Amino acid sequence: MFQIRKAVPKDTPVIFDLIKKLALYERLENDVITSVEELQENIFSKNFAKVLIAEESGKPVGFALYFYNFSTFVGKPGIYLEDLFVEPEYRGKGYGKALLVALAKIAKEEDCGRFEWSVLDWNTPSIEFYKALGAKPMDEWTVFRLDAAGIANLSEK
Repeated sequence: MFQIRKAVPKDTPVIFDLIKKLALYERLENDVITSVEELQENIFSKNFAKVLIAEESGKPVGFALYFYNFSTFVGKPGIYLEDLFVEPEYRGKGYGKALLVALAKIAKEEDCGRFEWSVLDWNTPSIEFYKALGAKPMDEWTVFRLDAAGIANLSEK
């Protein structure tokens, strides 16, 4: 039995565990600096993000964490998928696709103009998976980022 449901505050430790597993898969485990408490505050109290949990027979096996952005050209909100992860032993069952379909349904229901995400250049299986679903890479765009130190530095200019 498989289901996708909206996460609730008591899911925060599960979300944190899945984030750590995603970071390990992406070879970014040293980049996880958050905590269960910080996630609880920012996802469920401040509502900065939303999470869908994928479950098989009541056991969490994956998640999708997303938030809303806005396209000035389209004039509508969009969904930005920050993270999508399915436990390795549950891959190949359609759970990742089901999470993306659930997000596409939310985007359609909420009249979003776009549904976007990023993928690491080396992650060929995911890139091919996304292309098979009809997603198109944005080759002409480069992602820029300021980390906490960069934000602090720029904010003091």
